[in-house]
Amino acid sequence: MINYQLLSQCPVFMGIPDSENKNLLQQIHFQVKKYEKDEVVVHAGDEVTFLYIVLSGSVRGEMIDYSGKTVKIEDIEAPKPLASAFLFGKENKFPVTVTANNNASLLAIPVAEFLKLLQLNTRLLRNYLNNISTRAQFLSQKLHFLSFKTIKEKVAHFLLKQAGEKFHSFELKNTQQQLADLFGVTRPSLARVLGDMQNEGLIKIEKKTVTLLDKKRLNDLLRNG
Repeated sequence: MINYQLLSQCPVFMGIPDSENKNLLQQIHFQVKKYEKDEVVVHAGDEVTFLYIVLSGSVRGEMIDYSGKTVKIEDIEAPKPLASAFLFGKENKFPVTVTANNNASLLAIPVAEFLKLLQLNTRLLRNYLNNISTRAQFLSQKLHFLSFKTIKEKVAHFLLKQAGEKFHSFELKNTQQQLADLFGVTRPSLARVLGDMQNEGLIKIEKKTVTLLDKKRLNDLLRNG
């Protein structure tokens, strides 16, 4: 059973009335696939044969190197699509391994059937083009982030981005373990770096509130890295 009200919040189907989305899907073949917690949805390198959209629960995208080290790229919650920018092209393979964070259900639309949808509805076509452009920008930013060599540089970049140009404080929504996964380091290593940055007068952490005490020095870390 598809929640069409939720589907209308998906970047690809956004702005299209629930009844119209229901009518569109009635004109194609699709599946709803269910996954249990920690079950692999797709492996990195698998060919992208479906447009997947998370209908319930959440999944995570991770890169795993040859040594077995895992770097979390992002969590994907309902109703977001998976690897929408990789449906077409010469190398249309999943760039990351996708695993269910909890019990999850995904809408799976074969690529050929999704092409029919794009031809049936211009709003959907425009949404899709906007979505893949946004994803390309996200991946570009992620590559920039991964180019930082030290944990301190990665933390500085993350904190500066969260605070933005105008603010010096923000509420941290991630747990320390989630941040460690994001940076591809152990939790003790991250805790040590955060402690060092506080001792150096760069930041102050009080419960969930992070204050950047010296933005200039934090930016210098990135320029000199």
